[in-house]
Amino acid sequence: MSAPMHPSAPPSALHRPLKAELGAPTAAALEKHLHLVTVGDLLRHYPRRYVTRAELTPLAGLSPGEDATVVAEVATVKSRRLRDGRKHLVQAVVTDGVAELDLAFFAASPWQAEFRTRQLAPGTRALFVGKVGVYNQRLQLAQPEVEEVPEGLSDEELAARANAVIPVYPATEKVSSFKISKAVATVLGTLADDEVPDPVPLSVRERLGLVSLAEAFRKLHAPASASDHQQARRRLRFEEAFVLQVELARRRAALADLPASAYPPRPGGVAEAFDAALPFTLTQGQAAVGERIREDLSSTHPMNRLLQGEVGSGKTLVALRAMLQVVDAGAQAALLAPTEVLAVQHHRSLTAALGDLARAGELGAPEHATRVTLLTGSMGTAARRAALLAITTGEAGIVVGTHALIQDGVDFFDLGLAVIDEQHRFGVEQRDALRAKSGLPPHVLVMTATPIPRTVAMTVFGDLEVSTLRELPAGRSPISTHVVHESKSHWLDRAWSKVRQEVLEGRQAFVVAPRIGDDDGTAGSGSDGAAWAMLAVRGSDLVPTPPLGDGERRPPLAAVDVVDELRTHAAMAGLRVELLHGRMAPEAKDAVMSAFAAGQVQVLVATTVVEVGVDVPNATVMVVMDADRFGVSQLHQLRGRIGRGGHPGTCLLVTGAEPGPALERLEAVAATTDGFELARADLEARQEGDVLGASQSGYKSSLRLLRVTHDEVLITSARTEATAVVQLDPSLELHPVLRAELAAMDAERQAYLGRG
Repeated sequence: MSAPMHPSAPPSALHRPLKAELGAPTAAALEKHLHLVTVGDLLRHYPRRYVTRAELTPLAGLSPGEDATVVAEVATVKSRRLRDGRKHLVQAVVTDGVAELDLAFFAASPWQAEFRTRQLAPGTRALFVGKVGVYNQRLQLAQPEVEEVPEGLSDEELAARANAVIPVYPATEKVSSFKISKAVATVLGTLADDEVPDPVPLSVRERLGLVSLAEAFRKLHAPASASDHQQARRRLRFEEAFVLQVELARRRAALADLPASAYPPRPGGVAEAFDAALPFTLTQGQAAVGERIREDLSSTHPMNRLLQGEVGSGKTLVALRAMLQVVDAGAQAALLAPTEVLAVQHHRSLTAALGDLARAGELGAPEHATRVTLLTGSMGTAARRAALLAITTGEAGIVVGTHALIQDGVDFFDLGLAVIDEQHRFGVEQRDALRAKSGLPPHVLVMTATPIPRTVAMTVFGDLEVSTLRELPAGRSPISTHVVHESKSHWLDRAWSKVRQEVLEGRQAFVVAPRIGDDDGTAGSGSDGAAWAMLAVRGSDLVPTPPLGDGERRPPLAAVDVVDELRTHAAMAGLRVELLHGRMAPEAKDAVMSAFAAGQVQVLVATTVVEVGVDVPNATVMVVMDADRFGVSQLHQLRGRIGRGGHPGTCLLVTGAEPGPALERLEAVAATTDGFELARADLEARQEGDVLGASQSGYKSSLRLLRVTHDEVLITSARTEATAVVQLDPSLELHPVLRAELAAMDAERQAYLGRG
């Protein structure tokens, strides 16, 4: 008995080369200037907007300044070279039999002038669309759109053509929107509906009232009305969301089928002892998310969960409780951090939180104690050898590290849980390498301190279960944020006075600069960068800053220059001011952070190396220099480093930005401490490609019409439909067109979607 035959995707006209449809010259131009190679490429080169022509107007009824559409016959045409010797001016006179109108076209080359002259040969009847002007006391259309009128066109057909909705395409100097429109019309004219296989199943389209893909292309590129292209765009947006959600649903299903070790809670273990010793009560959110994770870890299928939360909402505590549950079962947990500063901070804070419970192997340690081991790339040979031994033998129940954890030669005794902090900073390969350190797939908990709007979570992190912490633990103090313009010297004086006041009252301060500047060639002692830093921090000594020419901005302030200036500033007299940045030697970084955490350093000047994870409860004030050079979410993360103790925090955003979008971003940060609200505002201000990781992966987002900030209802619907399709047909054998669409995903996009 033969095996059942599964349907295959029918041949698609969308794969045909444009050369066969349009001829070699046009196809070559589209490929060279717009990278359009196939029929599908061209039809998915979507219009960026639409224009509607004005009603046909008799030439005698035209008025200066109005947009006009006229039908007329060319009476005369002439061309002459302009004085610059390169450009040409083509002038024509047209008539409708009652009045005349002048036309003027500028041509960049002789062949363009020749083309326009041939196009406007006397006797040619055409539609002319443009704005009416006056030249030499005669009405004129300059550079009007020209569309030749075929012979025998009726008045009704002519009026319909004049009132058509015209698509305007993303174009180049060499390939105009008009040329693209003609190419699209040619392709559509030869396209049969059955030659356009549809990745959205018919049942889904009928249920949601969506047109077919072939009809969507026609309505989008040749709409009879505005409702046509709106209907087409809705269908195409849904398709983008649906295909993504199907891929994510398949990944969720595949992960759910994998085996994993179960780690149910063990009474009387280190996790129970830790909870009993907590000096505070968990928030409702921490308790609820902790219970979900407890259930996940008790399952024989791997957990794949994203934990997001407000700055200071206690994500690390939730992760630590999960790690202790795994340790109680005799396995290990690893915490992967993106920077050495953050890894060291995590190691220090986890060890402090556990207290005696982190002293396994030491005299007098509790019976259920474990060990927290640190592994970074810069560790000395002896320390690294000791850490590797503890990891391999299982003596280290919790391992904290940087990328060093995923290198060859790091062998875990039994890795049961991988916690990945600030997951967006790691590539898929790095996360997979950590997974590969275990026999069975480990449970995975990824954390982000950057709040993610729900639509982004569904679109980008759709293969992960998402948990959210919104509630801040008791004891977190309010933070007030103010924008300080560097041109107002008295405001800067007050900023540095505020820093001194806080320090004299026993607290500490951060000063953040956008770059290091010690060896990048644009800052350092004696450089222009140092001069700019001097102007920015001296406050009352500020003098008008000279322009850099044609709107060019000065270089961003450098931390090495700011620290030098602050050390000589009157407001810092008697205070210890230190520098921290990512290129310092590990021992130096650790020494500075330890001194700051111990209160021995009053003012820490740093780069964004302190953006996440740094926990110094005594720090109450932060001054961010050149704040407009940072993103909204980044500023929110930086601000979260203060007010973590019993005293309120003050964040001062120093900027030289003029009124405009940059200043508006800062004012938005100052107006709210709601990270989710700021994340949505930040998302709406950026390109979708950034949202989907283009800036991190180099991948140009394939989302052309879908907007994750505005299409929540559509994305939710697509997720529901995709999940249902995958549940009934996991391998998509019954949906060959959809299967082929997913198979055609380029490797980079597949990898990016595999962030789980």
